Amino acid sequence: MDIAILFLTSVVILGILTIQGRLSRNERRVARVERKLDLVLGHLDLHEEIPGRDEILALVREGKKIQAIKLYRETTGADLVEAKQAVDRLG
Repeated sequence: MDIAILFLTSVVILGILTIQGRLSRNERRVARVERKLDLVLGHLDLHEEIPGRDEILALVREGKKIQAIKLYRETTGADLVEAKQAVDRLG
């Protein structure tokens, strides 16, 4: 009985590690594609349309960077790091 539990635990852990490795690899791949897309957009002088951009810029100019990041997250659904980077680029 103990050997069966140990075996099942080992299989589950191995499965989790395998899935984690694949996810990490996919995240790196997506990040590379996003960087390339940003370069192409920059080369073509195209800019991503940001909902509420004027309001966010106004908050940045007023020195309310945290509120600008919060508004960016609410309007775009971005995570905290992405929102901070985007607001930094706007400012």
